[in-house]
Amino acid sequence: MSVDQSFIELNARQRARALLDDGTFRELLDPFQRVASPWLERQGIVPQADDGMVVARGTIEGQSAVIVAIEGAFQGGSMGEVSGAKMASALELAAQDNRNGIATQAVLLLETGGVRLQEANLGLAAIADIHAAIVDLRRYTPVIGIVAGTVGCFGGMSIAAALCSRLIVTREARLGLNGPQVIEQEAGIAEYDSRDRPFIWSMTGGDVRYASGFVDALVEDSLQEVKNSMLSFIREGVPPHHRSDNYDYYLSKLSTFDTSVQASREVTTALFSDSATNQEDI
Repeated sequence: MSVDQSFIELNARQRARALLDDGTFRELLDPFQRVASPWLERQGIVPQADDGMVVARGTIEGQSAVIVAIEGAFQGGSMGEVSGAKMASALELAAQDNRNGIATQAVLLLETGGVRLQEANLGLAAIADIHAAIVDLRRYTPVIGIVAGTVGCFGGMSIAAALCSRLIVTREARLGLNGPQVIEQEAGIAEYDSRDRPFIWSMTGGDVRYASGFVDALVEDSLQEVKNSMLSFIREGVPPHHRSDNYDYYLSKLSTFDTSVQASREVTTALFSDSATNQEDI
């Protein structure tokens, strides 16, 4: 596989394989295990045997690693009972490895619209387990999150992204708590037009999230660039502070935001322009 190829064009399994050391990819609960959500067929949806979640073990620079990759092409990367449990369990086992003296890295490839509506509370409970597992694991090793494709990362999984030790995005990526359609539905098209792609990317695109200090690296759509950025953050080790520890700073910023004015890229980047510096100083 060429290291200069598009990262976005790879599916979840190909991405995981490409980021691990050559020849070390080993998938856990692969499609042949037939571990899939029992709820989809009841909704008239054809299940996917891996439930849209790829869990791969291997090594990164010779060190034990787990990569958990969400397949954005299946159900918009939505998280259900089974897929969420696979991610949470993989992270919990990685934390257990570290406690037992087996240094194990963790990388999350996040292409997801959030909880799968067909599974509602079951999916939400699984996402809560993922949050707890990230916070536990990041004490021992940096948990690296990568958001690359246009599916983006939304809903409860955007909180998972925010909990990662380091977060890598491309310009094509999007990151936000609520997706454009959800905001439009609740607030109206005058507030947020989900069909206005330039506006959507100006608010939640990878470059504006980087400029606002919500992510740690902005890379081109290149397997080599994504991998280099991932390796750089892994080599740095656990950061002295995590972005999520600095909630007082973000709350103080939000309290000064004038909600009567239409938000824009310029407004949001100005509001959080010192967040990267502040992150290092806490």
